[in-house]
Amino acid sequence: MTQHCVPLGRRDFLQVGGISAWGLGLNASFAQSAKGAAPAKAKSCILIWLDGGPSHLESFDPKPNAPNEVRGPFGAMSTSVPGIQLSELLPRTAATMQHSAIIRSMTSPLGEHNFGTHYLLTGYKPTPALNYPAIGSVVSHLASHRGAIPPHVAVPDLQVGGGKFIASGYLPARVAPFEVGGDPSKPDFRVRDLEPFPGIVDERLERRHAYLHALNSIQDKAESISPADPAFEQAYRLMTSSSGKRAFDLSAESQETRRRYGTKSIGQCCLLARRLVEAGVPFVTVNNRGWDTHDDLVTRLKDGYTGAKQPVGLIPSLDRAYSSLITDLHDRGLLDETLVVVMGEFGRTPKLNTLGGRDHWPRVFSVMLAGGGIPGGQVIGASDDMGESPRDRPVTPADLAATIYKLLGIDPATNLQTADGRPVKVSLHGTPLSELVG
Repeated sequence: MTQHCVPLGRRDFLQVGGISAWGLGLNASFAQSAKGAAPAKAKSCILIWLDGGPSHLESFDPKPNAPNEVRGPFGAMSTSVPGIQLSELLPRTAATMQHSAIIRSMTSPLGEHNFGTHYLLTGYKPTPALNYPAIGSVVSHLASHRGAIPPHVAVPDLQVGGGKFIASGYLPARVAPFEVGGDPSKPDFRVRDLEPFPGIVDERLERRHAYLHALNSIQDKAESISPADPAFEQAYRLMTSSSGKRAFDLSAESQETRRRYGTKSIGQCCLLARRLVEAGVPFVTVNNRGWDTHDDLVTRLKDGYTGAKQPVGLIPSLDRAYSSLITDLHDRGLLDETLVVVMGEFGRTPKLNTLGGRDHWPRVFSVMLAGGGIPGGQVIGASDDMGESPRDRPVTPADLAATIYKLLGIDPATNLQTADGRPVKVSLHGTPLSELVG
């Protein structure tokens, strides 16, 4: 029987049960087209984003000898590395300090959430002239091989900086992260769009896949277009991949492991991130909200809720999640090839306000890194005695971005292109930190 092609647009082929545009696939090795690109020390990166601006004074840069209004309500404790102290709320992290490096002299002029977020996540100060892409989207854009799972996954999403940040920037929309869409700590957690829409059976999905390829083959000869729609291809690969689905299945983890990471969202998100990098995903962003602590600092950062017998606030939950992730990666032989970065858009004021909290403070703050081949057990730079300004070795978000790119084997001088063909360097203003990249 003769078959006739109907004049349907490409959008019609994307209506397979609400399939989302997920970008290109799995990275096996990064494109290193520019001369001077170093071999990758890290094959993947887990970015733990503390949305809202974490207090450096209550976490990675305590000031035990400062006046009460600066020191705050919590003390400092020794770590596994002599001479380095962390907040008393981070005992598990303190015990693994030999694997981590702290930058205590991060500095930025941008104290507004969206602007600060853009600077930290891209390495470029925001400008109305051009919207720069997130580091994870650059990694996704340069991913050279396809696979079942998207190369940049955000858990549970990338709604950061007040929700105005556009991760793909000037790059194609397909390099925006795949947002899991659900909270892994919830009993009813499900990954958004992982299963076909009810009524879309395997045979029908396969038929549409074959039909799309046939249509593209015809159009290729006439228009010299791309041979396949990347959004459909990515959706098709993930929905038909048993290994892809397994990577998102937290029920495969023992209850002991899940308890060790903690029952809060950040813990289960970090556990899922570990499973994703094990499956070969090159960039995972764990988005943890709630760090905009203008008031009631003790409850928000330590207790979690009024009357709590065990502290389950933001910092104890981060402590369990981060230390378990680092230990897990180390025990599985993955830490040297997995870079872990913990940061937010800025720090908090060096003095407590009248509401018992701290306000926005970008002048100095801290970032913690581990794995990816970096030397652990070190502190880079320092803030002054009040935690108000960098005392030495100021580090900008551009420097941090260049460092992350270098550790991932991406030359910061590599040129990308805007939609109109304008060349833009991956990182223009930053200098990789020699203490971390060698």
